[in-house]
Amino acid sequence: MAGSVLITGANGSLGLALVSYILSTYPDHTLLLTVRSPSSSDPNTTKLHEIIAKHPKADVRIELIDLASLKDVASYADEVAACIRQGQYPKLSAIICNAMTWSLNAGVQFSKDGLELTMAVNTLSHFNLVLRLLGEMEERGRIVFLSSDSHWPGKAGLEVYPPVIPEDLESLVKYKKDAPGEEAGRGFLRYGLSKLVGVMLMYELNRRLQKQKTLSSICVLAVDPGGLLDSRVFAQADVPLLWCVLINIARFLQPLWRRFNPRMNTSAGAARDVADLAVADELAGKEGHFLFRDEDESSPASYDEEMQGRLFVKSVEWCMIRQEDTVLPL
Repeated sequence: MAGSVLITGANGSLGLALVSYILSTYPDHTLLLTVRSPSSSDPNTTKLHEIIAKHPKADVRIELIDLASLKDVASYADEVAACIRQGQYPKLSAIICNAMTWSLNAGVQFSKDGLELTMAVNTLSHFNLVLRLLGEMEERGRIVFLSSDSHWPGKAGLEVYPPVIPEDLESLVKYKKDAPGEEAGRGFLRYGLSKLVGVMLMYELNRRLQKQKTLSSICVLAVDPGGLLDSRVFAQADVPLLWCVLINIARFLQPLWRRFNPRMNTSAGAARDVADLAVADELAGKEGHFLFRDEDESSPASYDEEMQGRLFVKSVEWCMIRQEDTVLPL
């Protein structure tokens, strides 16, 4: 029996493509999908329902949760765990940590728990969810975080300030107001840091899982899907006008530009890579950092094992995870 695949941000550009691809290619899996907006107010959730409607035999559950709330994430994890234990869902084959946010022109934003919003949603909510659901995964389950070239100083075209982990880790979740004119650059910096922390947590989580006999077959990956020029995040009102113009030009020239920049991708192309790494039998056992579906180096700073360990401990603290909340020794 095929297991469950949990996908956060299922009504985003990559999320919609993931759902469509998995339903077509791996139809025996149960899909557990999270969204942050109900269908009545979000046309993208309507698109999600339309995709699912094309597969009437599919087993799909959609849940509205706020990833900016530690309470919502914990409650959802408890509900999923209870359903699996009661036999309502099969065990988890994969968790795909797809949801993302950023704040550019709007400046610093905070979660309901007072944590910087980009880090809270992109990284901590997923870390929180994963630790709470490790006990409900199949023996060879897979956890997929989404990486980005923004985590590597100097690689992202939109970078203004390089992503560097500060010595004071509290400053990753506590920010003062951005200086006038720096909002976009600082916002992209926070996005890059959220991805860098996610990659480092991936390495640390793999190391800790491998030390546990009952969890050592679970693999954790961080996948850079490439630059998704068709992503709707670039159409948000928060994105600076100049950035929108550059992205639209790049989207128009994409077939030509890929010859010079092979990192360019589409949501549909990325969905194939991410979904196959998450559930394809022939890719079982893969772990580490990937570009598309190929093993690839992450930034030099991401390999710092001491900092990986510090970030793990701090993330447990930020997410208020107790030992009784996870089967992984903390």
